[in-house]
Amino acid sequence: MIGHWPDEGYIRFAWHPKTFRWAEAARRVARQVARDPSMIETWLQCEGTWFVGVDALPSDSCGGVGNVPLAGPTVDSIGPRDDLHPAQLSITYPGYPRPRRGESDAAFRYRLNRDAAHMDGLIAEGVSKRRYLRERHDWILGLPLTETSPAASPLVVWAGSHQILQRAMIDALGHLPESEWANVDITDIYQAARKRVFAECPRIPLFTRPGEAVLLNPFLLHGVARWQAESTASYDGRMVAYLRPESRESGHIWIRQN
Repeated sequence: MIGHWPDEGYIRFAWHPKTFRWAEAARRVARQVARDPSMIETWLQCEGTWFVGVDALPSDSCGGVGNVPLAGPTVDSIGPRDDLHPAQLSITYPGYPRPRRGESDAAFRYRLNRDAAHMDGLIAEGVSKRRYLRERHDWILGLPLTETSPAASPLVVWAGSHQILQRAMIDALGHLPESEWANVDITDIYQAARKRVFAECPRIPLFTRPGEAVLLNPFLLHGVARWQAESTASYDGRMVAYLRPESRESGHIWIRQN
């Protein structure tokens, strides 16, 4: 975990040659993944405007890809890891968002008007989409792989929202044994906290370019903005690799992190 987070709940890293080298290597691999028919069948959603790509980029357990290690100021901040999942390869294309397969009208409106804002690890289950804490992450690292204009579906965050959502999780789960957490329906508490976030926290688009990076607190509310009509990008769309390791800390240490 990060020792101390800024009040905004995220850290932006300026362009660095080691990060750029990693992004170039990852982009070469990502292009192959995005054109693989089996990957397209599995991950291309929202009527062809979003490649979800969970664990789709074959990065190694230390974050390296294509024999290029994950290095630079991001690693200086998070420390070395040897337990990373393959990165998510999230790609948006012109026209995003369109309705996702099986998505309700209300869910699509939320995607369109609220950027599908969410806290990672809270999984919606069943027909009623009740939410449970199924994953605990130390952080979320976003690494852009392609050049686009700023309004081409940037990552958006609600600055300071991690404090509200963390407090909600503590209220819902902090008094219980960790073994019971995954069975607690936190839907209503989460939705109330999210509503407060929208009312109190500024929405910040985080446009980034290859060689830059952004690190998010695991409680931070975030999403992806719609693709504005005037935006430009290459054929590859807007590619971003995301790493989000499972926390090694006990639940009670994780939930009360600074």
